[in-house]
Amino acid sequence: MNPVELIRKKRDGFQLTEEEINYLILRYTRGKIPSYQISALLMAGFLNGFDAKETAWLTRSMLYSGKIINLKSVKGKKIDKHSTGGVGDKTSLILAPIVAAAGVNVPMISGRGLGHTGGTLDKLEAIPGFLTNIDLSKYKSILKKCGAVLIGQTKEIAPADKLIYALRDVTATVESIPFITASIMSKKLAEGIDGLVLDVKTGTGAFMKSYDDSAALANSLTNTARAFNKKVITYITDMNQPLGNYIGNWLEVYESIKVLQGEKVDDLLELSLHLSGAMIHLGNKAKSIPQGIEIAKEMISSGKALNKFLEIVKLQGGDTYYLKNLDKYPKSKIHEKIFADKPGYVNKIDSFEIGIASVELGGGRLEMEDKIDPKAGIIFYPKIGMQIKKGDLIAEIFTNKTGAVDHVKKKLSASITITNKKAEPVKLIKSVNTYK
Repeated sequence: MNPVELIRKKRDGFQLTEEEINYLILRYTRGKIPSYQISALLMAGFLNGFDAKETAWLTRSMLYSGKIINLKSVKGKKIDKHSTGGVGDKTSLILAPIVAAAGVNVPMISGRGLGHTGGTLDKLEAIPGFLTNIDLSKYKSILKKCGAVLIGQTKEIAPADKLIYALRDVTATVESIPFITASIMSKKLAEGIDGLVLDVKTGTGAFMKSYDDSAALANSLTNTARAFNKKVITYITDMNQPLGNYIGNWLEVYESIKVLQGEKVDDLLELSLHLSGAMIHLGNKAKSIPQGIEIAKEMISSGKALNKFLEIVKLQGGDTYYLKNLDKYPKSKIHEKIFADKPGYVNKIDSFEIGIASVELGGGRLEMEDKIDPKAGIIFYPKIGMQIKKGDLIAEIFTNKTGAVDHVKKKLSASITITNKKAEPVKLIKSVNTYK
């Protein structure tokens, strides 16, 4: 087969065969096809689409480019969660210890930041010493000891996805439903899980801006999970404003610890409890999602969830000092505040611009080689429907990049629309579908 001809075939809108997709994915994984040709394929596929069969073949090729983990030696159900990415979405750091404390195993293989969204691995690595790159033997060992483990892809797990994931971030092809489906499901199916809770975002800060696109992605992910005989609960949730108030890697760890300590961060807590409850339900520790939510609340109030998080961190090499002494964490050189220039009601928030602002402060990557500053980020206070007075604190920024400050301050000020008419607060959870 000729890679150029296959790229041309997809560029011209034709369906690739299973054999052709296998050839491209596996040859690229083995270093036989250069990244610039796969980048061209990504763009051709982004513009012309992959149909349901191509998406299934793409998922299967990426899954079988590496190993599928056997977790039969780990007693009990193995349930994971995946979010399609949003601004301030740190629920994985909250729900993994909640669910593990409730007696359900959480084998979580996560990714890094993509575009304007943060990545679970980058957040965890803001904790000094925390290891996300561990081998499968250690992965199983930690899971057996504490019921949860949070790692990145090893070289054995869906290596094709790891390579393609990095390319998508820098070739403007992140939002494609087939690529998202194949990327998520190849990793999740490789984990050895029994069930999966999916959180598909919709709105300004999501990859899928419209509800219809989010529903299409949710359907694609759900059908793929079911095709592999996995139990799945799929949520569609709002991302028209940041989740919680803290955006940036250490800042999101900080807010996660506050939630695990029992602090009430309305939207972040609500979603974390729902997703935890669904996982506990799939793990057969609750007869329903509402019962699972009540168990999740008990895990927080009893302190078991926070203790479980500290246990996970220790087992993965992390230093718990700053988690126990949050205000001792190293500070950014620059800390500036942004205030409202007029009174009114928050009518709209552009979460995408807020996410990009965090990246520009050093909290994410503009290029593959960029290094992340774990201290960089934003505390963003307004929520849609909130009344604001002139001079109220809108946001705080943290960075070591002097040149980014003025631009980011303007971007954040422009990201919020204040009007005289009161807007209705957003509905966080748009829909829930259960397939057991």
